[in-house]
Amino acid sequence: MRRVLAGVLACALAMSATAALAQSKPPLKLGGILDMSSLYADITGSGSETAAKMAVEDFGGEVLGRKVEIVVADHLNKADLSANIARDMFDNQGVEMIFDVAASATALAAGEIAKARNKIIMFNGPGSIRLSNEACGPYTVHYVFDTFAQANVTGLAAVKSGLDSWFFLTADYAFGQDLEKDTTAVVLKSGGKVLGSVRHPLNTSDFSSFLLQAQASKAKVIGLANAGGDTINAIKQAAEFGIMKSGQKLSPLLAFVSDIDGVGLETAQGLLLAEAFYWDLNDDTRAFSKRFMERTKRVPTSAQAGVYSSVLHYLKAVKAAGTTDSAAVMKVMKETPVNDMFARNGRIREDGRMVHDMYLFEVKKPSESKGRWDDYKLLATVPGEEAFQPLEASRCPLVKK
Repeated sequence: MRRVLAGVLACALAMSATAALAQSKPPLKLGGILDMSSLYADITGSGSETAAKMAVEDFGGEVLGRKVEIVVADHLNKADLSANIARDMFDNQGVEMIFDVAASATALAAGEIAKARNKIIMFNGPGSIRLSNEACGPYTVHYVFDTFAQANVTGLAAVKSGLDSWFFLTADYAFGQDLEKDTTAVVLKSGGKVLGSVRHPLNTSDFSSFLLQAQASKAKVIGLANAGGDTINAIKQAAEFGIMKSGQKLSPLLAFVSDIDGVGLETAQGLLLAEAFYWDLNDDTRAFSKRFMERTKRVPTSAQAGVYSSVLHYLKAVKAAGTTDSAAVMKVMKETPVNDMFARNGRIREDGRMVHDMYLFEVKKPSESKGRWDDYKLLATVPGEEAFQPLEASRCPLVKK
């Protein structure tokens, strides 16, 4: 009996010593730079914060004897503010890794700060291909999607089905410009033609003049090279103009399940779109999404699911490396396949691109949906090697030619 009591006491002392050690070490802080209040808030926002915290909890809450903390800030879709937040997180708050950074201009700005400080930054919400091309860095990871993959999966499918003449409505900043450029390349390579384009300000409320130009072009497809609130407004106003009923197709080149929910199936039915994740793909995606919904009352977007996966991948690498040193952690992250509810055998390449399968979906008719969030029919699974830009075409200076 005494031996049992002694063993219990020793175990309790060891546990308290471990807890005391964790409390004596500074916390490991991970920083999210998010759109908490504007047109991308539903795509990332508080949902990305929730996803990051779920990853920390599932990992166990601490690593290397340090409690893991998530800190977040709202960049208000301003590149200079994003850079200042990144600088403050690294220099003053002791943040070791930054995640998400929704929107491309804000991501490019924060990425430069991370590069200057040799810190890891993992992009989930932004799409610009520049992040793994000219703007790549040794500690930069582009995790969820990019303009090349979105264009490749959606544009190629559309042209193959006979939708071979295009007009673009493009958000006038880095992401929209890259998405138009990459989709144009796919359309032309596939034998289609581009009849024109028009650029609109970010977060605009009135698309009437832009839609009239698109309608007048007589293009079979109006490609929406925008995202979030801009995509929702463009689709709703196109429906009001009777554009789809007149025979022109709308192709949102980056859309999320939150966008389709905002538009409604009556208007969005039949749209073709590419996604990196869908809550109802398999048992693993459904299990994660059920837990996420219990906290947020919404299913996760691909960006939010990517936040969970990337934070978990980072924490596992820190544990395996035995340090938070960026070079050591990145080495482990690139050597270790990503296998979770987000990706199967995903891998981070030399250019920082995390390569994984992409999915082509068609938006269901209202009669096909069993309820809210039951929005997609899976048309094709596109292997990552086919979806993303080939490494030999990379413009990242880290890639050996």
